[in-house]
Amino acid sequence: MRKFGRSLKKSLHPQPGGLTSFQALCTSLAARVGSGNLAGVTLAIAAGGPGAVFWMWVSALLGMASSFAECSLAQLYKERDSRGQFRGGPAWYMARGLGMRWMGVLFSILLLLAYGFIFNTVQANSVAHALRYAFDLPAAVSGGVLAVVVLLAILRGLRGVARLMQWIVPFMALLWIATSLLIGLWHITALPTIFATIFRCAFGWQEAAAGAVGYTISQALTSGFQRGMFSNEAGMGSSPNAAAAAASWPPHPAAQGIVQMIGVFIDTIVICTASAIIVMLAPRPDNEYTLNGIQDLQHAMSVLVGGWGAGFIASSCCCSPLALS
Repeated sequence: MRKFGRSLKKSLHPQPGGLTSFQALCTSLAARVGSGNLAGVTLAIAAGGPGAVFWMWVSALLGMASSFAECSLAQLYKERDSRGQFRGGPAWYMARGLGMRWMGVLFSILLLLAYGFIFNTVQANSVAHALRYAFDLPAAVSGGVLAVVVLLAILRGLRGVARLMQWIVPFMALLWIATSLLIGLWHITALPTIFATIFRCAFGWQEAAAGAVGYTISQALTSGFQRGMFSNEAGMGSSPNAAAAAASWPPHPAAQGIVQMIGVFIDTIVICTASAIIVMLAPRPDNEYTLNGIQDLQHAMSVLVGGWGAGFIASSCCCSPLALS
């Protein structure tokens, strides 16, 4: 973590024959930052209680290590294609590093199925629900517009997407963090109670007297790790594909690995925590959390800042699939 600032500064250094490390970071962040940071956090709290936030932090710390490993390996085993661009990722180091080409092929097929039919539908579903809640927009309309936007982004190619991401992702992340900070400062007296609740529920101290500590910790841990994985995608094998496309500076595989660790930190430790604070700040009857996902976050934002809060969440959610594309 002490090297994050230095690594970010060096990531802006342009190198011939590939993306800058910063462009690769923004491209991988585009896949990480999305409905997992918004709807996913509210679902984690609803399923596992506020303690799930703590276990999301733990999953992020472990995920930073796995992200470093997978992205460093992507740099180590990358290849240059006929157009002079770098190509690499888990499929490459499975084939070249382990000598198991069949594993690389199988992984590629599974990744294609996961992102083509699962992750994108989750993002689109969150966008549709958010737009309907805020603007009463039919799901068919939002789905059609998303499909066109994704098609246009794909047609731009890797370099075009990377250039777009280096502007959209920082703006989207900074806007959400700044808004959350302002809300947190406005309710600063409630923050100590929120963090105390997170730690207390993470280990079931309150529930221990009722004999439910084992179940409570299990639910919080499971929900935290599941939503943490869905949010930061560390260890899933998607980010190394973007990391391999970078011409890293300094020219060492570990340099890109450290830069990609920053993505996991920003995604889960910073953005997910901001979402959790907003959800927990909003008053609720009997302190109960629902399983409405993105709509629950929109309701919390509307309670805290007024009617524009739901529209702001919907707009942020729309930027996420645009970045993911």
